[in-house]
Amino acid sequence: MTKLTVLRADPLTGHVQVPGDKSISHRALMLGAVALGETRITGLLEGEDVLATADAMRAMGAKIVREDNGEWRINGLGVGGLLQPHNDIDMGNSGTAARLLMGLVAGHNITVTFKGDASLSSRPMMRVIEPLTQVGARFDAAEGGRLPLTETGAQMPMPITYELPVASAQVKSAVLFAGLNAPGETVVIEPKPTRDHSEKMLNHFGGDVRVDELPGGARRITLKGRPDLQGRDVIVPADISSAAFALVAASIIPGSDVTVTNVGLNPLRAGVINTLKDMGADIEMIGQTTSAGEDVGDVRVRFCGLKGCTVPASRAPAQIDEYPVLFVAAAYAQGQTRFEGLEELRVKESDRLSVMAKGLTACGVVVEQGEDWLVVHGIGGTDVGIPGGATVASSLDHRIAMSFLVLGMASKHPVTIDDASPIDTSFPGFCRVMTGLGAKFKTD
Repeated sequence: MTKLTVLRADPLTGHVQVPGDKSISHRALMLGAVALGETRITGLLEGEDVLATADAMRAMGAKIVREDNGEWRINGLGVGGLLQPHNDIDMGNSGTAARLLMGLVAGHNITVTFKGDASLSSRPMMRVIEPLTQVGARFDAAEGGRLPLTETGAQMPMPITYELPVASAQVKSAVLFAGLNAPGETVVIEPKPTRDHSEKMLNHFGGDVRVDELPGGARRITLKGRPDLQGRDVIVPADISSAAFALVAASIIPGSDVTVTNVGLNPLRAGVINTLKDMGADIEMIGQTTSAGEDVGDVRVRFCGLKGCTVPASRAPAQIDEYPVLFVAAAYAQGQTRFEGLEELRVKESDRLSVMAKGLTACGVVVEQGEDWLVVHGIGGTDVGIPGGATVASSLDHRIAMSFLVLGMASKHPVTIDDASPIDTSFPGFCRVMTGLGAKFKTD
């Protein structure tokens, strides 16, 4: 465990590049491994989660090399070509990688044992086990459908039509990936739109994915099975989930002016920007373009006093990973901010709702917590300030750790997190990046 303390910062200023998008990085590696020919990836997130995915694809036969210039090259096996690994597959802390890979394996007649760290091993996998069993895969899992688990893919994978009981990009993607090696059409119906990186990436590699809008905001995603995926060049944009820490920090520290460059701005992923705008943040998008079907642009934030608002449950799929740092923004806003539809936070790397509520309280922020909602009483517009001064447990959760470091950049007294090591799962170089803008850290 590595304790890390953050001190009150002067205004943050400058241009900064944060690491590549984790969700897109996972998918680029996986689809590159089941495409024919060479895939070249620039800007891949080289965090622990993504490196675990690269190791997993190597273990199943793909040839993956990182060049000295930072480019990653994959020689893929084609759809249906994954090979039996010789050892267990360790997914570390990554629920996304574990669930998506379970989908890929479901369409191959191989047996794979997945394991993970303590946090990942506590997370539910039944949500993907159920539909993948319909495809023809078989599972032997720990109690409650958790890791470690052994999956045997289908000898003859079947296309299915699956209606998601709860909107989940991970479950949707797992079913689509399982359908790659099944004949006919695999269909997923989601009750409301979730991040569509898989659909965009599949089409970029030459797949045939159709998206139809349904009444009430639902969507039907149809994948034509057994496509000839071809290797492609992929430029991974900066991760908006990582950019969010700099955006919120600039929004709560007076005098700040920060631009984060080349950020992925997929509208089904950029809810954090809409929420900050609702809170009165001064945010500007610059130079927007597209790459591999993804919206990309620079994001500039200048300090502007935030105000409380109600954040609806309908926005949850577009900002599910950003809630912890948005709770911090709400703590510095004027008045109350109510967040609704937070039930998914209880089954992330930690119970993020409870852990954030406990840590905010320890730092002197008044919160009210329900089963799927949180109200944060902000101190904006007053001279009270947030005391800080606490040591907060990160609970093996990278986003918890970084969120409280952002809080401490503007609190009266330093804030310490008990363990900074989980940060490298998604944002290697976090302290270096934030120090370059003006943040101040010290280690024990």
